[in-house]
Amino acid sequence: MKTSTGFSLIELIVTLAVMVILIAIAAPSLNESNEQIRANLAIKQLQQTLLYARNTAISYGAPITACGLNDQGKCISNWQQGLSFFTDNGVVNQVDGQDKVLHTLGAFNKNDIVKYNRAAIRFQPDGLAYGTNGTLKYCPGSASSQYSQALIVNQAGRVRLSTDKNINCS
Repeated sequence: MKTSTGFSLIELIVTLAVMVILIAIAAPSLNESNEQIRANLAIKQLQQTLLYARNTAISYGAPITACGLNDQGKCISNWQQGLSFFTDNGVVNQVDGQDKVLHTLGAFNKNDIVKYNRAAIRFQPDGLAYGTNGTLKYCPGSASSQYSQALIVNQAGRVRLSTDKNINCS
């Protein structure tokens, strides 16, 4: 009599059914993990970019503006499309004359929301920020995501991560 050493069809079907159930249970948490990782990465990139802009203002001894730019080189309030920072010696919040774009951070995920309470963040040659304190918010997936994070830019030019737990981008 011959004995076979393979798997039966029933064993394979049961194994596949168990795998499908496990994947169905794990998939939603993978999406949440993706949002959390995306938010952490984006807020760190924003923080590093703003710190770089401030340090550049001090190093160059020139005003530096960070904002989203349109095709004409003017600052716009659409932070979603990413941001650039540039020397800003001429018309405020606009790349013109001798101004030079020094760094560009690409667009963020199309499902995420990025908001700031002004069109631009400006640093003086001594590193101080123009205007009042501002909060740059990043909300992955929706305006009220539990993984939303924010950066606070104070008048001294300090850029720090917000400790607020209820950040809303609406």
